[in-house]
Amino acid sequence: MLFRILLALIMITISGCSVFMAAKQPVKKDISLFEVGVPRTTLIAEYGAPILSEYKNEKKIEIFKFIQGYSTGAKVGRAFFHGAADVVTLGLWELIGIPTEITFSGDELAYLVRYDENDLVDEVIPIKKE
Repeated sequence: MLFRILLALIMITISGCSVFMAAKQPVKKDISLFEVGVPRTTLIAEYGAPILSEYKNEKKIEIFKFIQGYSTGAKVGRAFFHGAADVVTLGLWELIGIPTEITFSGDELAYLVRYDENDLVDEVIPIKKE
């Protein structure tokens, strides 16, 4: 009896980790904003502060680095699947679900952006692409 209670407590504790991980994956960013003519403020609003900002030949150059995540629908679908698999397998799915969510946690992307004198994108160079 004690073994069953302990096993149930362990299952309750570990089950749902992959569900939570899937729901907390990074959000998908709109990479179509990396094009000529887009204002600097729009890039900062979408991707956050650049990791590097400097002037070269009197032109501002910045590097944006971020994790390209998943759409809301994809995140919800993955979380639902993990939850259903947890129920069907009585929590054993976590042995597969957790490593899967760690592996598929988004792609790291980086872009170098050069601006004109009005802080509009003049040139985009992908550094690390999907």
